[in-house]
Amino acid sequence: MDEDLKNIKAAILAGGLGSRLRSVVSDRPKVMAEIGGRPFLEYLLHKLEKAGVSQVVLCTGHMGEIIRDTFGDAHGRMDLYYSRETLPLGTGGALRYALNLLDSESVLVMNGDSYCDADLNALWEFHQSKCAQTTLVLVKSADGRRYGHVRINSKGQVVSFDEKSEHAAAGWINAGIYLLKKELILSIPEGTGISLEKEMFPEWIGRGLYGFQSDGPFIDIGIPEDYARAEQIMSPYQSDSR
Repeated sequence: MDEDLKNIKAAILAGGLGSRLRSVVSDRPKVMAEIGGRPFLEYLLHKLEKAGVSQVVLCTGHMGEIIRDTFGDAHGRMDLYYSRETLPLGTGGALRYALNLLDSESVLVMNGDSYCDADLNALWEFHQSKCAQTTLVLVKSADGRRYGHVRINSKGQVVSFDEKSEHAAAGWINAGIYLLKKELILSIPEGTGISLEKEMFPEWIGRGLYGFQSDGPFIDIGIPEDYARAEQIMSPYQSDSR
């Protein structure tokens, strides 16, 4: 049994094409978009390092060589590994493609285009206490139109994913941080484009799927409007990041 975050592999999904952001960031992968003069990915890596993670797999794709040339084989005390897809595989397909590098019983996964200041060690403790197969970090949003809502019961089990709506409504949304058992990654179809969020998570309802509620700030830089807001949201973390 894994004891703490130091003993598990983390994976950052950094292979997205960034089509919606291309009008403002066209010469680099989306995760390399600069916030406060630093690549967005650097904030994610620093968060993992502060939580005690020692090994990170970067799942890259579009212009992935820029990521490797920038960060190399280490970030602080963490070792970095690379899994580069040759065709877009989606969040689920990219994780399945990297399976040979994910050699821990559980894997901590982060979307490369969003940041949530969740307590990752508290997330790990929650995941362990529930004997969960998968745990999603959830944050409260005043407007679920872009993301849709995740509904959980009193035990923290995910019971439904509500589709995006044209009507603004408060609720819990997926914050793009997950803990998964490796055996579940094995169940993702191999060699095909597939989404964790849209296809796999709904299939895993009732199979040890939990939601961990966090009150940490959240930002997704996937569209120009939110990328423009990111400077303000990320400013408290700029002095922390190298």
